Amino acid sequence: MGMFNRRSRTADVQDGATAVATLVVDPALAALTGDYAIDSSHSSIGFTVRHAMVTNVRGSFAEHEGTLHLDGTDPARSTAVIEVKIPSITTGMADRDAHLRSGDFFDADAFPLMTFRSTEARQLGGDKYSLTGELTIKDVTRPLSIDLEFTGSATDAYGLERVGFEGSAEILRSDWGLTWNAALEAGGVMVSDKVKLTFDISAIKQA
Repeated sequence: MGMFNRRSRTADVQDGATAVATLVVDPALAALTGDYAIDSSHSSIGFTVRHAMVTNVRGSFAEHEGTLHLDGTDPARSTAVIEVKIPSITTGMADRDAHLRSGDFFDADAFPLMTFRSTEARQLGGDKYSLTGELTIKDVTRPLSIDLEFTGSATDAYGLERVGFEGSAEILRSDWGLTWNAALEAGGVMVSDKVKLTFDISAIKQA
């Protein structure tokens, strides 16, 4: 069952010839409504980009934080804010990470944060959702839509109420001014413009 699914019934109440529809909300789902903090130690925000036309480079941002507001009765009222610390970027190669932090790419000294703020949430069916918002990299803000899947909720061993989401999105890095590249002798370029972003989020309900 989807996190925000609702079931309805038609009440046997007549006002003249008009039947009144009554909406019944699943209490278990409504109970998930509230504010959540992203648990960065159990979450990951990553990316995949084509390298030298033939392989993929995968990386992640080790430091990030964010908040969610979930509405278990009306998903359109749910919101998310995520802040990612650019200097924490890692791809498993120190020289490449330093290049990504430099002015050729993120210019992490001048622009240490990448932020996403949602503006719209929609249920697509079942556990599938779409979260649209604004992604800011360096000094450029552009719209971004993230495809999300609700992966469940549970109370952990410490009594904390958790929810989980997995998501992905594709962007063209040039849209945010990340245009550095190098031509290959055999043709093509060193780094693709298309980048896949991935989100694996565990969030804890706040008191």
